[in-house]
Amino acid sequence: MSHATTHVSGRNPATGQPHTITIVDGRISDIAPGGTDDGHWLSLGLFDLQLNGFGGHDLNGGTDPRTVRDLTLAVHGSGVSRFAPTLITASRAALIDALKAIAQARDSDPLVKHAIPFVHVEGPHIAPEDGPRGAHPAEHVRPPDLDEFDAWQAACGNLVGLVTLSPHWPETADYVRGLRSRGVHVALGHTNATTAQISAAVEAGAMLSTHLGNGIAAHLPRHPNPIWTQLAEDRLWASFIADGHHLPPETFKAMLRAKGFERSMLVSDAVALAGCPPAIYDMPVGGRVELKANGRLEVVGTPFLAGAAASLVFGIATAKRMAGLTLAEALRLATINPRTPFGLPVLTVGAPADLLRFRLGDDGSIIPETVYVAGHPVPTKL
Repeated sequence: MSHATTHVSGRNPATGQPHTITIVDGRISDIAPGGTDDGHWLSLGLFDLQLNGFGGHDLNGGTDPRTVRDLTLAVHGSGVSRFAPTLITASRAALIDALKAIAQARDSDPLVKHAIPFVHVEGPHIAPEDGPRGAHPAEHVRPPDLDEFDAWQAACGNLVGLVTLSPHWPETADYVRGLRSRGVHVALGHTNATTAQISAAVEAGAMLSTHLGNGIAAHLPRHPNPIWTQLAEDRLWASFIADGHHLPPETFKAMLRAKGFERSMLVSDAVALAGCPPAIYDMPVGGRVELKANGRLEVVGTPFLAGAAASLVFGIATAKRMAGLTLAEALRLATINPRTPFGLPVLTVGAPADLLRFRLGDDGSIIPETVYVAGHPVPTKL
């Protein structure tokens, strides 16, 4: 019986020296120092925990299996090996339909199945007020309901692995305990909850703050407020959108220091226009929006953001610059850290060969060359 073997070399971001990873039948069989040094770098593949769309493909506008497959290819083309498709607040029927489409896409293609380890449902149990609700539709905000959650899982074969909610609902603690007993993780976000409500949700098992610093009121009391409470809670990881628009540099740097490298991760929170050319677009969420050349997506005629439209590799380079990080530190926030709390394998012998081979631009940008998905090389398009 023959085994497909591939050797991939590049500089190790931790040392700056070349290392070579041997891939046999899609898995890592050896990681050794040395190898060809052509100026490229080689790291664990990126994992995006929060992705709503990319390259014109939208998970939240009435999706189907083909859209999910096309989205997966677009995401790979941006340099990301694996991701959690993220569904925002919608009607019960729309969420069920989208979950079914994702499950069908996974069943139709082993690479899509590997690329999507689970689904992230962001909502519909969020704060109903303008501000913390963000761009989520107010008419579909509703309280947590375990029966509804079980209907989601029945529709997709238990694919939902993370749910983001606001802990202000009276049902929160029972709901969080119910999800944890089903092996599902819970995050806090889009909230204006009190310290006591946040603490009760964490005590019940919540483990993550979703895009901390965003999905919150524009004006907050100095203290207490939900940001301080979540930053201080050591049982909560935090995800950050480091596109340079959602968090100012000093805010991101201070939050990262407060939360610590061991509990922080980057997400793109990308919408369908991410990866598209700068222009004015009419979109289901946000209406008439402008995607600027610097990656800022805003509602036309206003200063307000209409979502995130930068790739995760852009976020890594921006985080590196904003917080003065090393390349290895910035990559850790989008490779190892997002996988760790979900038990996904990292760069070890026996793990799936999810890798990113890239070069660095003169401006510090990360320019992907090849993304490996379970050992399968996909040329990138950024």
